[in-house]
Amino acid sequence: MESHNDIRLRLRFYKDIDENIEQVRQKFVDYAQHISPGFLMKIRNNHIQFTIHGAKQKYWSPHLSIELEEKEGNEKNATHIRGLFGPAQTMWTFFIFLHFIIAGIFLVFLMFSYSDWVVHQPIKGDLLVVSLMVVCWVLLYIIGRQTRTNGYGQMEELEVEFTKIIASSK
Repeated sequence: MESHNDIRLRLRFYKDIDENIEQVRQKFVDYAQHISPGFLMKIRNNHIQFTIHGAKQKYWSPHLSIELEEKEGNEKNATHIRGLFGPAQTMWTFFIFLHFIIAGIFLVFLMFSYSDWVVHQPIKGDLLVVSLMVVCWVLLYIIGRQTRTNGYGQMEELEVEFTKIIASSK
């Protein structure tokens, strides 16, 4: 999974397997019973959360969300797997919250600057805040890329474990 040059922060993958959903799900259930202490797996119906756990877990540790779906046209004998690597849900929520705060401040001060411009008042302060919000957005993007880069090694560990689970036979 080479995506070092993508602009996306959350990496996705798709995989088709010639086994039905129940067989694939059972592989994950069996693995979860004998999972190594460095990983944590939560299974709910056809959705699986797989993450780094314990001493190796950092704030930038990735999570792998796996969705099992019936592959169309194969009479329920094949499974389509959708995988999504991303940060912890709390980290993702915090980043989205920061984006909304910055966007709100950006829009408010953009309106202030337009209002001040219309009534011929100085707009330097308003444009300064607007510019700072653009800088903050860029910084958030850089921080997001850095946390993703920090998590590549652990993403590869999760991918190796995922591949072992899928390749295992009953």
